[in-house]
Amino acid sequence: MDMNLLVALDALLDTNSVTRAAERLHTSAPAMSRTLARLRRVLGDPLLVRAGRSLVPTPRALELRYEVSLLVEQGRALLTPRGTIDPGVLKRSFAVQAGDMVLTELAAPLLAAVRAQAPGVTLRFLPDTLEGTAALRDGRVDIEVGVIDHVDPETTVRRVITDRIIGIAAADHPLLTDRVTVARFAAASHLSVSRTGAARGPIDDRLALHGRTRRVVATVPTLTTALFAVRASDLICPGPAMLSRSALPGLGLCAFEIPLPLPEVAIGMAWHPRNTADSGHRWLRELIADLLTRSAESDAA
Repeated sequence: MDMNLLVALDALLDTNSVTRAAERLHTSAPAMSRTLARLRRVLGDPLLVRAGRSLVPTPRALELRYEVSLLVEQGRALLTPRGTIDPGVLKRSFAVQAGDMVLTELAAPLLAAVRAQAPGVTLRFLPDTLEGTAALRDGRVDIEVGVIDHVDPETTVRRVITDRIIGIAAADHPLLTDRVTVARFAAASHLSVSRTGAARGPIDDRLALHGRTRRVVATVPTLTTALFAVRASDLICPGPAMLSRSALPGLGLCAFEIPLPLPEVAIGMAWHPRNTADSGHRWLRELIADLLTRSAESDAA
């Protein structure tokens, strides 16, 4: 089989358009139409069929999309020199998707490092509201940083650090006047942080083992919202120790140890495999990983 057909097939399946695929490969639309006809004969499937004014993929095309993309990217990576890049001459924009709890700790040092090392690079920080795999696949997001909860063949995931869960309360909260026991912790009024509005979690499971429950007064979608709510009330909330560390003193909040064995939070990065061998992308990944690791080591010290 002509290997150039794989490149054409990848472009067709990624764009669902003969015209856009032709533009991507710097050829004419008639030539791409002839290539599509050849692919249909080779694979015994129409691949793209007319639906109104657009083309839609067949089930067979959907099955092939990821495998073909991966083969093409592997081929490009194989034939691309993996020399080091000078960040100082890099002129590029990167979209970094991260939740507020990660950005609170990462944004400032990452901006400082990028401005010092690669003044021609622009960072676009995006909220973690986009669908992970789809956003990475179509290029809306270059790197996702945070708790990566989507694991699939279309995403490369690298675990960077782990963070432990602590309790957070206002400095004058009555809970902090004495040792925080399971009973006193359960009796407090709680605020839960959940993007989906879920009130229950690992804390409730551990309290149940002690025959206790807690009262979750409300849920909020972000840690930042939770911190400001706790600051002005008698509520307490859980939070990641390292990722919330710099925000607590300025808000007049204190951390305390939750008297329960809770699972750690894994913080990592995710990206589309097509970017794995890209030298500029690799430089930014390593920079983010280094900054997160330094922050975690500083917290441990």
